[in-house]
Amino acid sequence: MSTVHARVWRFTVEKGPAGAEAVQAVEVGQGPLPVSLAALANINALACDLRRTVDQRVRDHEISLLLSYLDGDAGAGPLGVDCGALDSSSGHIRRFVSECTGLGVMTAASETLFDWKSGTDGLSSFDVLPDKLVGAYAKTGVRPDLLYDLAAGPLAGEARGRRRDAKQMLPAVKGTADQRKRLEKLAAWSADHSDHDYFMSWVWLGTGGVYVDIFLPEDSPATAGLKTGWIEQPGSQQPWRFRVPRPDPRRRVETDPEDYLDPPLLMTKDVPDGIVIDEASAGSAQEVVDAAMDRAFGRDERYLGELGGVPVRGTWLRADAVGPARHEVLVGVLGEHVPADLRAQRRRLEAEQGHRLDLFLEGRLLTLVHPVGEPRPSWGRIAEEALG
Repeated sequence: MSTVHARVWRFTVEKGPAGAEAVQAVEVGQGPLPVSLAALANINALACDLRRTVDQRVRDHEISLLLSYLDGDAGAGPLGVDCGALDSSSGHIRRFVSECTGLGVMTAASETLFDWKSGTDGLSSFDVLPDKLVGAYAKTGVRPDLLYDLAAGPLAGEARGRRRDAKQMLPAVKGTADQRKRLEKLAAWSADHSDHDYFMSWVWLGTGGVYVDIFLPEDSPATAGLKTGWIEQPGSQQPWRFRVPRPDPRRRVETDPEDYLDPPLLMTKDVPDGIVIDEASAGSAQEVVDAAMDRAFGRDERYLGELGGVPVRGTWLRADAVGPARHEVLVGVLGEHVPADLRAQRRRLEAEQGHRLDLFLEGRLLTLVHPVGEPRPSWGRIAEEALG
């Protein structure tokens, strides 16, 4: 499994009569954090909008495009970036690659940092908007990227991805001005939503690889079980503190273009075509997911094999959008859910001993990233590692 250079912070929001007044963050530590390329592909395959036409060809093209700029393997090497190709690309391609990497690293890293358990359905559905949250969030203004429905309570997730060219990719003692501005907005949003917990990741793509700052709430039950075995450099413990400006009610508030203006979009990892559920469909989320999965399953014509007796259809994609492919990606759709110990799967993937497939199974979507030039793994081996 590839690694990113991660720095983790714990932050607290100081509150007063008017809401959030200040934020204080303290660095926990830095080190190489395992992140699966197959997980990045899996997560981004699930991020399209159900309210629009879902086109499998677009999904496949976007996965291929994203992984064409990234370089990693099933070993313990750092996740690399083809910065020459990225810098030569148009602005919208740079933003696409950076933001998709940010979204993927946030979710993949969070599953490495924590053993989150959802209330009833397991990890494969903790991103689904539950009925109890319908109408709880404003339709304009700050819109966090994801809402995790955890047994410890709902947790908002904010992901950012940026290309950065600096000698020190993670500034010492404190974060960047952009990170501060976003934390200010999220602190105010959290205070306005009854102390709603949130965490933020900020991914930088650079010539030295992929770097990520992860900001975790200090007193949140959802982030209490932070794993620290990956940390190689303890934090400085020097606090980074800044005040949160309160908007002047007499002035017109300018909308941040990066904030969502549409109804809430919540990603669920139960569907290969990237079902995104809005408030209108939240009450019947599972029915929407199952119907979309059946449509996706019907469109995949190539039979790949079986997992636990369930047929899997899909295709192999080559990540060759900007030159010779380094990876090929298997995207498979299961006909129905199969029982799988996802935590055991992640522990196997994180093991340093032995050669493991870079494989990720969530709900009914199976992704596998494989080096070009090596023989493809047998379906028997894929099934064994997917289901343990």
